[in-house]
Amino acid sequence: MCEPATLTALALGAASAGSQVMGQRQQAKTQAKVQANASAAERQRYLQEASSMRVQQGQEQVAAAQRIQASTRKAREARATARVSAGEAGVAGLSVDALINDLTKQEAEYSFATQQQTQMNDVGRTMQLKDAGLGFTNNMLRINKPIEQPDYLGAALSGAQTGMSTYSTLK
Repeated sequence: MCEPATLTALALGAASAGSQVMGQRQQAKTQAKVQANASAAERQRYLQEASSMRVQQGQEQVAAAQRIQASTRKAREARATARVSAGEAGVAGLSVDALINDLTKQEAEYSFATQQQTQMNDVGRTMQLKDAGLGFTNNMLRINKPIEQPDYLGAALSGAQTGMSTYSTLK
C-alpha cells in the first residue's frame, strides 16, 4: 500500500498536469475564436473597401458620360448657330464648312480626352483593387497564425516534477 506522502504527491502531480492541459486547451480555443472574429472583420473591411471603390468607379463613369453628352449637345447647338448666322449673313462655302468642321473636331477631342481619362482611372482603380487584395491576404496571414495546441507530454513531465517536489518536501 502507498503511503500518504506518495498519494499526495501523485495527486498533486496529476492535478497540476490536468490543470495545465485544461488551461492550454482553453487558451487555444480562445485564440481560435479571436482569430475567427478578426478574420470575419477583415473580410468585411475588404469587401467594404472593394465595394466602395467600385461604386466610386461607377459614379466617375456616369459623370464622364454626362460630360460627353453635354459637350455633344453644346457642339450641336454651336454648329446650328454657326449655320444660321452664316446663312443670315449671306456667307456660304468653304469658310462655313471649316468652322463647322472645327467645332466637330473640338467636340471629338473633348470626348476622346474624357474617355481616355476614364480608362486611366479604371487602370488606377484596378491597381488599387489588387493592392487591397494583397493587403487583405497579408492581414489574414498576420491574423491567422498557427495556434499552439496543448502540450500533453510537457504537462505530464511538469506534473511529475511537481509530484516529485511535493514528495521530497513531505518526506
